[in-house]
Amino acid sequence: MLMRSSLLPIISLLTTEWALAQFTTPAAVPTGVAVQGDYTGPLRPRVHFSPPAGFMNDPNGLFKDNNGTWHLYYQYNPTDIVAGNQHWGHATSPNLYEWTNQPIALFPPNSTTGVFSGSAVIDANNTSGFFQNTTEGVVAIYTLNTPQKQVQEIAYSYDGGYTFTPYSGNPVLDVGSNQFRDPKVVWYNDHWVMVIAYAAEYVIGIYTSPDLKDWTHASNVSHIGFLGIQYECPNLVKLPVKNSTSNDDQDGWVLTISINPGAPLGGSITQYYPGQFNGTHFEPYDRATRLSNFAKDDYAGQFFYDEPVSIGWASNWEYTNIVPTGSEGWRSSMTLPRTNYLVDSGVRGYHLVQEIYDVSPILSKKLSSSDNNLVNTTISNMNFDNGIYFDMNITLPSDVTFSADASINFTISTQTSRECVKGGYILASSTPYTIWLDRGQTDGFDNPFYTDKFSESQLKPAKRIQGMMDRSVFEVYIDNGAVVGTMDVYPTEPFTTLSVGSRSLPKGSEITFSAWELKDVWA
Repeated sequence: MLMRSSLLPIISLLTTEWALAQFTTPAAVPTGVAVQGDYTGPLRPRVHFSPPAGFMNDPNGLFKDNNGTWHLYYQYNPTDIVAGNQHWGHATSPNLYEWTNQPIALFPPNSTTGVFSGSAVIDANNTSGFFQNTTEGVVAIYTLNTPQKQVQEIAYSYDGGYTFTPYSGNPVLDVGSNQFRDPKVVWYNDHWVMVIAYAAEYVIGIYTSPDLKDWTHASNVSHIGFLGIQYECPNLVKLPVKNSTSNDDQDGWVLTISINPGAPLGGSITQYYPGQFNGTHFEPYDRATRLSNFAKDDYAGQFFYDEPVSIGWASNWEYTNIVPTGSEGWRSSMTLPRTNYLVDSGVRGYHLVQEIYDVSPILSKKLSSSDNNLVNTTISNMNFDNGIYFDMNITLPSDVTFSADASINFTISTQTSRECVKGGYILASSTPYTIWLDRGQTDGFDNPFYTDKFSESQLKPAKRIQGMMDRSVFEVYIDNGAVVGTMDVYPTEPFTTLSVGSRSLPKGSEITFSAWELKDVWA
């Protein structure tokens, strides 16, 4: 019989949802009450959501109710700190940062099954017939993983998504496959649309339904982008288009597909395809593969129902089961929430922009503010406790040749061990304009898959750089989310200091800079 220590290397290699389910073990799970957790650990993020205890992965069933409350469900193992024993955890928030842990929302019917990823909708028109006296009925659509196959089930909620009753006619979709999962459902004109992964066949199926119960296959999107080992967690969403070249093209559709393993940097990643959707068929505008993140820890992002807002899972299947937060009794966090739209960039096609959702609720003491004085100078030793957010706006003269070492740089350091995360923006004329990150000078975690350096280039120099260090998660957003990098970081002691500066910028350059300490939303 394999012991726990023997299972970890196997789990890190067999990282499909199907394979992980084979290691589930029956255990007591809290019912009717929120799971309790200790949020005081030095690696606990203060504003990125993390589970109270146990293991978390994909965001599921995201929606905003009519009272303005945001609901986050997530893949959850409440009884261990590795993936398995999959439930739907649940948390709610008024602003996407200050979360209240709720009781577990969905439970597997027995110890040999798991409630895998899916989505939730508000059935305002009572198409399902479950809700006779309300326009706020919530229906969850999810994959039930069994030892034989993966089938799609639904459950309905009379209390706004806090408790669910499984539909007596489940499953609502069964194609006899053990690699058929992760339904994402949206409303289109007069019917429901589901996108779902035929994971091992590199196919995204599109199904339609009048009532969330009876589903008809409409079309497929097949073999696009990076294939990896499997497709997972598709999303299909309509987003606004900004600066469109056509007055008639003010909205567009995006299909996202997550793959694991097989990302360019290893492990898991999300790719996306802007295109057209007519209610049954999706057609990408082009065959280019675009990635949602240039670093390594952003997977299985999901959009809130009928909202242009998304959240991703800030981890990577290559090492998620063994990262050191397990010593604090939890593993994994979510990305920052993002507001999304498309930009028509001309010859390069449509591009997804992921803006940080309004950060004002989480900003505390202002640590520094400069009035055009960050040009060719450095601001050092900005000290913080919980975490830090910084924002710089950059104005550069046009038609200028940059020197070989023109750059903007930042360093976030610990106090005594002198571990650090470094990053910056290279403006040198001999190279493309490039954002880079380096987590290799931290000592809290060592793994051959834990890549330490990341970068992404742009055609034009950046006009804005935003960064946030939240204890064990760092994110950078270039030009309001045109380029996004998310990486987990594990120091042996807390980060406490930010230094930022620039060098060799030409005359006429301006950089305004501000930094704030993060609030401790779990205090």
